[in-house]
Amino acid sequence: MILLFSVDNNWNIGYKGDLLYKISEDLKRFRKLTENNIVIMGRRTFESLPDKKALPNRINIVITEDKAYKGRKGDNIIIVNSIEELFSVLKEINPNNETENFVIGGGNIARQIMPYCTRAYITKILKSFEKADTSMPNLDLLEDWKIVKESKIYKQEDVEYKYVDYVKVT
Repeated sequence: MILLFSVDNNWNIGYKGDLLYKISEDLKRFRKLTENNIVIMGRRTFESLPDKKALPNRINIVITEDKAYKGRKGDNIIIVNSIEELFSVLKEINPNNETENFVIGGGNIARQIMPYCTRAYITKILKSFEKADTSMPNLDLLEDWKIVKESKIYKQEDVEYKYVDYVKVT
């Protein structure tokens, strides 16, 4: 599994159910990486998607403890109620690992699934946002994660960012 997140200098990822800052090139990269693959997210992340609809051309899996949650009629999503159920569903729909499994949000889901992830594609926004209410663990501080690739610094308006790829080392 692969973590796919955009973080600020403090590894914050969101505020009030939205991204801290939308980078158009990063959104294109996200789409390119995840299309024709599986995206895994929590209920709040799912409900923050544009028009509160599943991402097209992907299998959308939503993790929620709410056993009554159904999404909206017509949602093209698979709902699971635990990490154990997630793995059972992944074995069923992707038995030969023909598609990638991307964990895309939120912070709580990232913390729960992180032990099972082997890679991370992180967009580092090179600033700190004052308003943030969701974060994920800082991979730079964890001994079992190391940087394998780092892009140059890009800029959108007055915000600088870079892409950093990590692998889990054992």
